[in-house]
Order: sequence, then structure tokens, then C-alpha cells
Amino acid sequence: MSLKDKIRDRKARIGVIGLGYVGLPLAVEFAMKGFDVTGLDVDESKIKEINAGRSYILDVKTEHVKACVDAGRLRASSDMSHLKDMDAIDICVPTPLRKTKDPDLSYVVQAVDSVKAHLKKGQLVILESTTYPGTTDEVVQPALEENGLKAGVDFYLAFSPERVDPGNETYSTRTIPKVVGGVNRESTELASDLYGSIVDTVVPVSSTQVAEMVKLLENTFRAVNIGLVNEIALMAHRMNIDVWEVIDAAGTKPFGFMPFYPGPGLGGHCIPIDPFYLSWKARQSGFECRFIELAGHVNSSMPAFVVDRIGEALNTRKKAINGSRIHILGVAYKKDVSDMRESPALDVIELLHRRGASVTYSDPFVPVLQHGDVDMKATPEGADGSGIDCAVICTNHRVFDYAAIVKRYPLIVDTRNALKGIQADHIFRL
Repeated sequence: MSLKDKIRDRKARIGVIGLGYVGLPLAVEFAMKGFDVTGLDVDESKIKEINAGRSYILDVKTEHVKACVDAGRLRASSDMSHLKDMDAIDICVPTPLRKTKDPDLSYVVQAVDSVKAHLKKGQLVILESTTYPGTTDEVVQPALEENGLKAGVDFYLAFSPERVDPGNETYSTRTIPKVVGGVNRESTELASDLYGSIVDTVVPVSSTQVAEMVKLLENTFRAVNIGLVNEIALMAHRMNIDVWEVIDAAGTKPFGFMPFYPGPGLGGHCIPIDPFYLSWKARQSGFECRFIELAGHVNSSMPAFVVDRIGEALNTRKKAINGSRIHILGVAYKKDVSDMRESPALDVIELLHRRGASVTYSDPFVPVLQHGDVDMKATPEGADGSGIDCAVICTNHRVFDYAAIVKRYPLIVDTRNALKGIQADHIFRL
């Protein structure tokens, strides 16, 4: 039976390498559509949770994981030798940046090495990890061809950028259109067939490089526009203009404007990182990405501006940051998730510590905060706020009782406009 027929009849065996916020939803979606799925990860705690039928990802319901495991369609393992039994393999591993802002492909290389060790004729290999244009052709393909099999002939190879938005209740793995680009036409068609069996819309493109750049464009667009609105926020503050009112009013225009909102900085795995993958690759071609670099500079300066606003708020009470007790409300990088990667709250806390503040925090999604020299436990929000000199809303979780927060703390710095519509002398907005 051909791979195309196996995909059509739901008989293709799927391997998913990397069971994080991208890989687990994908694995569960395949299993729910009737495919036999093996998830592979080096984290034994994730493997244990999945095999016990439990989800550790906010966007994946435990009942769905349990149903797939109980039906025998989903299992997890750290044994990469299972790859030899797979018909299609999806690589969903992290792609962080080094401290020098260069791409770190070590996780991709490790995953590709595992695939290479068990690669066989007729398999379909798809990379989903966000990376720079050319990675599939220049890194993945040569490695997989080292044992003599040829991509597009003996096995099939494609890139399909993940588009997961953690915590988004409107768009899911199934409803977000899937961009697919293969090393040849047949690779693109097979990857499109595979994804077409679990998502509503597949968007084939002409090459792996186009597919790779699609994701970088999407997140660079966001990073640059957030950088712009953050700069407007800094400008508006100097001019004593409410930037939030400006954005709301501008947003009433039915064409030619898309509202973006300022904040304490960029967080998450994608938006703070992906643009630098693009600028790094562009530099290899002698092109300088000035917009990207400038947006990165503006966005990375926002935590320091937040700390300055805290200082301004305390000054109204004749207090300094040094020696003050400051409580952070929300430390995850976005509302209603537990993801701490690149969270600007971490920078705010570090800067406050450097300036001598005593810092505590509340976040129902992050009970323990360990990052660098920071090792803290969350204080339940709603506890007695006495002794706190200033509260800072860094992440606008919906579970927070903002009306109570306004009453509880003597000073509040709101970096997310969570207190929109509430006017009080002790509230300081970004």
C-alpha cells in the first residue's frame, strides 16, 4: 500500500518528536482522527503523563488524551528506535537563540540524527520547528541523505511551520490553516494529504524555504508592530497622552489600521526569537534588517521602562524602589497560560532586585518561579496585601479580581491596561 493510500485510509503510523505545546496537540489531533501515533520525547515526566492519559498542556484536554491512550491510538516513549516503524515523522522540537542572538539548532540536529538512524524508504519527514529559510534544504536534507537515501525519491521531506497560539480559545490545531512546502512536488502533496486529514485548510507553497519564511514573516510582523506601539507608548508618556485611549480610537477605523498594544516587553518562544532567525539569515546574504533590530531594541527596553514607572509611582508617596515591597501580578509571558519562556516579568523582577526592592508575586498558573538567581513561591492572589508598597500588573490573567486589586494595594502600575475604565489616583498606566 502506498503512503498516499495509508494516509487516506488512516493506516499511516505517525511519529511525533517533541511533545511540548506544538507536538502534543498535533499528536492528539492525529490520534483523534484514527491514526496510530507514537510521541517521542527525552522528558520522562511527559512520557509518564501521556501514558497515564493526562495532559500537561493547557490547550489539550486530559479527556482527549485519555480517550486516545485507552483506544490504543496514542502512546509516548523516549526510545527513538520506534521511528523505524513510522510512516510519517513530525519534528516539533524547540529552536531557541544563543546568547549571541544566533540560531540554536541543536535540538533539531539531535532529532534529525535520530530519524537518520532509522530512516527507511517511503517515509515522510516533516520539520515543524520554527527556523530560518534554508534549514530544511541545507541542514535536514543533507543529514538524512548521508546513508544513501535521496530526498524526494527514496523518502519525502517537507517543512510546515507550527502556528500554535497557546491559550487561544478561538483557533486550534484543526482550525488554523497549515502551510506546507516540500523539497519536491510529491513531498508537498503527501505532507498536504497528511495534514489535510486533521486540519480544515492546507496551504501548499512552492518550496521549503517559502514555508520557513512564512512563519518568520508572521512573527516579525507582530514584533515590529509591537515595537512601534511600544515606542508610541514611550512617546505618549512624555507628552502626557493616554496611549490606550489613542489606540482604542484609532481602532475604530474600519480599514488601514490594525491595533497592537504596548506592554512590559515581549515573551514566549516565538515573537521575541523568530525575527532574529530572519535577521541572522539575512546577514549571511549581506542584508541588514534595520526594522527588526530596532524593534528588538525597543521591545527589550520595556522592562526597564516599567521599573521606571514603578519608581515614579513610589515617588508620589515619597518612597524609593530601594527597600520597597513590590508585588508582581502575573509572571507568565501572556494571560491564562503557564509558559514562562522569555517572559518580560522575569526582567522586571531582576531589575527590581538590582535596585534593592523586596519582590513577591502571584500567578495561579506559575506556583513556583525559578529563573537564574530567582527562586520564589507564589503568594495566592487575594491574600492580605498589607505591607505591599506597589503592585505591578505584568500579566493580565482573567482569573484576577481586578476590582479587589484596586482596593487592596496603595499603588498599582498597570502594564496591560487590565484596569481599563477604572480611574483612580493610585493607578499608573504604561
